[in-house]
Amino acid sequence: MNRLKEYRFCPRCGGKLESKIVKRGEPARLVCLSCDFVFYIDPKIAACTIVERSGKILLLKRAIEPAGGAWVIPGGFVDVGETVLQAAVRETKEEALLDVEPGPLVGVYSYPGVSVIVIVYEAQIIRGIPGAGDESLEAGLFLPSEIPWPSLAFTSTMDALKDYLDRRHPEATLSWNRRSPRDI
Repeated sequence: MNRLKEYRFCPRCGGKLESKIVKRGEPARLVCLSCDFVFYIDPKIAACTIVERSGKILLLKRAIEPAGGAWVIPGGFVDVGETVLQAAVRETKEEALLDVEPGPLVGVYSYPGVSVIVIVYEAQIIRGIPGAGDESLEAGLFLPSEIPWPSLAFTSTMDALKDYLDRRHPEATLSWNRRSPRDI
């Protein structure tokens, strides 16, 4: 996700934005040609959970782009004013129809050229039955040996699952297909 190309006009004065080097050694920034405002494109933060039920990992098949039809762990963007943990709980409820209690941090995932930082927590089900929310086509529970590695949506999903399984299920033999990140 290269967000530098998404913006064309200054949020302050409406002037044209142009990509320029502001400081040597730093990446190009969007600069307004009218008022010289530097429009910094900061990364988005996504909060996710890994939920396990009866030894099986919850995955959701995405109903939206990017990566529609691929499998992910529940998660999404943190809204202004909410904590990362609140976002992880909210997104799990919205996407998987579950109330969860967040647990230990699984990891923080970022990749060169990708404008999203993904923070993943373990979570325990408090209430509900896994289901598909409005951004999901279906919910599935997978034994560690059954995870559809080639059909996972994002490198962050693969990396988080691998880290989780290495800690929680070290006996599991993993055969996963490393790909470059699609988006996050």
